[in-house]
Amino acid sequence: MKKLIDFDGLFDEKLAQYMQANAGKYTEKQWETVIGKLYKQFGDIFVASAGNTPKGYYTEMTDEELVQSLAGHVEQNVPVSDFLCRELEGRNCPSALVNLISGGNDELATLAVNLAGSNPGAFGAYFDLLAGERGEELKDAVCEQLKGGADAAKERALQFYAEGIERDRMLEILSRVKERDGRIFELLMKEFRTGDNLPMHASYLAAYGDPEALTALLEVIDREDINFLEFQELKYAIEALGGEYTRPRDFSEDRYYQEIAAQSALPVDPEKSDV
Repeated sequence: MKKLIDFDGLFDEKLAQYMQANAGKYTEKQWETVIGKLYKQFGDIFVASAGNTPKGYYTEMTDEELVQSLAGHVEQNVPVSDFLCRELEGRNCPSALVNLISGGNDELATLAVNLAGSNPGAFGAYFDLLAGERGEELKDAVCEQLKGGADAAKERALQFYAEGIERDRMLEILSRVKERDGRIFELLMKEFRTGDNLPMHASYLAAYGDPEALTALLEVIDREDINFLEFQELKYAIEALGGEYTRPRDFSEDRYYQEIAAQSALPVDPEKSDV
């Protein structure tokens, strides 16, 4: 494996010199733009200790060397540069990167998940991870990527749901499927009608985007037993699907409304609480 080089540390040294030489020239906001441009330029500047430019240093590596370098940076607490990450992202999810997702280091696995993204080549490892005993933050990161490729993840997500594995996460993934599928709609509707978390299941119907759900949503939102938070999410879902709900409702005695009103410094006044 090539030696680990702290390109970000080298850049920070150059940046400190530049900022000292240009003190007072830019506002804080302008400096953000300038620093971004300087970092991009730094990627094409020859670095003697690397024998190459930062971008070229990683371009020369094989997929396995890149992944070994990524692991080495994390294990030795050397900052992972954007140049390394961008090169890995451009390799179209190599198998060596997928292997990190399956490894036992959650920090490395999270990095690998973010670099693999919504590439279906990583989905097998993603679902294996969700089925195992891993950290919630890592599972959330995996779920986000599966949502980005929900159509490719659909069949496995349906299987996991049927087997009772991470059902809430499976519903979230399935709600992002773009191609209409009666199995998914039926599942989302069943959970909406029978599930405990009404706002969450209403949001899944909104995300799925099938107007056929409007009848059920309008039926539920008209109930007198729903609270203010449920009302808000139901109303959003209805509007997201092209519908409308206009009947005035008074939530002045609802504790959720009162908490939100207090936090917003709004008066809890029945005459002003119609939604």
